[in-house]
Amino acid sequence: MTPDGLPRHPAAVSAVRADPQQFGGLTPRARPAFGPRPALRFTLAMTLTLAYEAFGIWFSQPWRSELEEAIGPIAAWVIPVMLAYVPALVIGFLCFTLLLTRYRPPPLEPPRGEWPAGEWPPLTVIIAAYNEERSIETTLEHVAASDYPGPVQVVLADNNSTDGTAGLSGAAAHRLGIDYRRSFETEAGKHHALNTALIDVTTPIVVTVDADTLLVPQALTYLIARVASRPQDQHVSACAGALIAENANRNFLTRMQGWDYRLGINGVKRTQAAYNSALVAQGAFSAYWTEDIRAVDGWPDAIGEDIVLTWSLLDSRGLVQYEPLALAETVVPHRLEHFIRQRSRWARGMVEGIRINPPQNQPRVLAKFVAGIDYLVPFLDIGYVFFWVPGVILFTLGRPLLFSWWSMLVIPITLAVYGLLRRWQDRNVFRVLGIRPEPDRRGFLGYLFGYQALTSAASLRGYVQQIIGAGRRWK
Repeated sequence: MTPDGLPRHPAAVSAVRADPQQFGGLTPRARPAFGPRPALRFTLAMTLTLAYEAFGIWFSQPWRSELEEAIGPIAAWVIPVMLAYVPALVIGFLCFTLLLTRYRPPPLEPPRGEWPAGEWPPLTVIIAAYNEERSIETTLEHVAASDYPGPVQVVLADNNSTDGTAGLSGAAAHRLGIDYRRSFETEAGKHHALNTALIDVTTPIVVTVDADTLLVPQALTYLIARVASRPQDQHVSACAGALIAENANRNFLTRMQGWDYRLGINGVKRTQAAYNSALVAQGAFSAYWTEDIRAVDGWPDAIGEDIVLTWSLLDSRGLVQYEPLALAETVVPHRLEHFIRQRSRWARGMVEGIRINPPQNQPRVLAKFVAGIDYLVPFLDIGYVFFWVPGVILFTLGRPLLFSWWSMLVIPITLAVYGLLRRWQDRNVFRVLGIRPEPDRRGFLGYLFGYQALTSAASLRGYVQQIIGAGRRWK
């Protein structure tokens, strides 16, 4: 529904379409302005990964022999594949890619486009909200404190809130001097609220921000600078911002999530962006070209609407990037049931993305490989829940069959990888933005030794829900 109570017309979402650009395959590209070509980086990273994988298979021959004697030849291969070889392939590719990738911040100069020369493009910030009276004022205050030098309009995409969200946001916008309007959608679903807000957008760029996401002052400037860039003269259709946990110190669960956002999620997105193929321009904080969103008919009816949208943009519109300096804080679940529900929803979104836009159908070769890694993610979760966790339990009971002494080598390697990721973020992000995260050894130990069990179990729950067609919910 529109703010006037009129029916929403889906056709209006795609009323303005951009001409689809020709890209993909083995199209020749100009040399990048900085660093090696992505194709060369991929070739080197994959070669090193396969060499590392081959060494691991050779080195683990005694382990497979022990397994074969104890439980047979088939299990002697199934267990190492699920427990070691698949994780080594994924983690190895991530590590080698990051080692081969040098980061350079986008230049903070007005990008060129269909707006006056020497000026920054106008943009619309859409804040999707359903009963967010506790956080909406703070979110608007952080948007107002942005140092973005161009004009910004804020739209509250109200999904039929029944609390004081509308009144509080309107009053806060007036107090802060924000160019503000409210769209109203009665049909439940975040994608409905976003598409209704999109109808009247007139700016070339749209930024989505969740109602509990707090932008640092420089975030919008870095985000727009990256989405308006043209690496190797290619169009960037969307750019994901970087997120850290706003409430990381609330309890042990949020502390572990704080490290996941800093190390795990940041590392994965940097790896994907090294090949211009970030797989999730998350709704919590990302920028999109308005014409590109309309060209793919807006946000889809999916539990992971941002995931499916990103894959559709990769499939037909252009590159998707990630900017680490476009930093925002987001509230993470502090209750276990909410955390499990969120991660289950993310897992279902990934499956939806694979089903609707299969990786092998991506037009760019590197995007095929990067998106194809998601085929391995369920095997990582299955291996962790059904092999790694039981193996550790048996190991503590004196039965080192699944988890043997050589497996302990994973711990120092993991510590080294996380140490490099943490140092990179401290130097290239927090120091630049003037942020000093509080030290948290207890949360890091929980993240290192127990957190993956929670996320893998939640993901398996999401896979099952998707298979049986369980009901969906936004929050």
